[in-house]
Amino acid sequence: MTVLAWAMLVLAVLPAAMIAMNLLLYQPARKLREGELAQCHPVSVLIPARDEAQTIEDAIKSALSAAEGLEAEVVVLDDHSTDGTPDLVRALADDNPQVRLEQAPPLPTGWNGKQHACWVLAQRAKYPTLLWVDADVRLQPGSVPRMERYLRENKSGAKLISGVPRQITGTWLELLIIPQILWVLLGYLPMIRMRRSTMPGFGAGCGQLFMADREAYLASGGHEAISGSVHDGVDLPRTFRKAGHMTDLFDATDAAVCRMYTTTGETWKGFTKNATSGMGSRKAILPWTILLLGAQIVPWFWLVASGAQGWMPWTAAGCAALSSVMVALAFRQGVLAAMTRPLGILALLAVQWAAQWQESRGVRPTWRGRVTTR
Repeated sequence: MTVLAWAMLVLAVLPAAMIAMNLLLYQPARKLREGELAQCHPVSVLIPARDEAQTIEDAIKSALSAAEGLEAEVVVLDDHSTDGTPDLVRALADDNPQVRLEQAPPLPTGWNGKQHACWVLAQRAKYPTLLWVDADVRLQPGSVPRMERYLRENKSGAKLISGVPRQITGTWLELLIIPQILWVLLGYLPMIRMRRSTMPGFGAGCGQLFMADREAYLASGGHEAISGSVHDGVDLPRTFRKAGHMTDLFDATDAAVCRMYTTTGETWKGFTKNATSGMGSRKAILPWTILLLGAQIVPWFWLVASGAQGWMPWTAAGCAALSSVMVALAFRQGVLAAMTRPLGILALLAVQWAAQWQESRGVRPTWRGRVTTR
């Protein structure tokens, strides 16, 4: 029992301690000093778009505002949309020479749609700094030159940077699952080691927002090297690292805002399509289940089962609560997100196991009218 008690304690303390340390390292890109805007490299803002009529205009307008004063272009690749997306982009391009509409070629066999779109965008961009954002991301004013400076000045020499935008949630499933992205990222990624090593295992990012040095991107193979992936948030940084380039993370809470999904069904489907390429893979799902249950679920059952007696269950429960509150406060997730963290972890694990079950039965998820690759 003593060995088990210590194991349960470690599972609770580990992510709390890691989050406390990582919050010191996961910082926003600094504000530019006077005269620095003129020193920034030109930036190509690249937006892959497939049936994004509801979001694309705001995405383009926010990108233009975010890059104001900087030499920049906003390039939208229409990926065979059927909802009028290209017409909306074309209208904005007619009024602003910084906006450009490109048409995607047919999707090659074996390619994931998003990776293909991002690769094509990189080929058609004209500037040395590439910034990919999803169509549901809203870049905040002045954020593009700040990110460009971070890319050029980061101490680890990273050629690819990424951050998690501030996440807007509406439905109950969004509220449960989406706040766990940063909790898991900061709870289990040792950022101090990430910035000292090019080991691919330390590669991490958010597919909603990536900025890269064009030369390093092409040299590493870029999205072509992960053509079949559904999880560019992990696979693109690892591709850079395999090529010998560092990657880095920064706090994008004040740089961009995103409403990832808008319905409960869309949220479930969106997370299950990616799960088996990450935590929900056959090799990873059991270890991750143990880690996450041990961090956020077991401590509370332990506290109740012990009759609230003893320092170990109290310490475990305290660490579970502390880690939840730290992330909620740091990233403006709100009180409800902090209070429902254990339920959110259960929902996240349910997605992983559901995805693994689908894969074991040969079920391939679809997204935007396409069967996804694995």
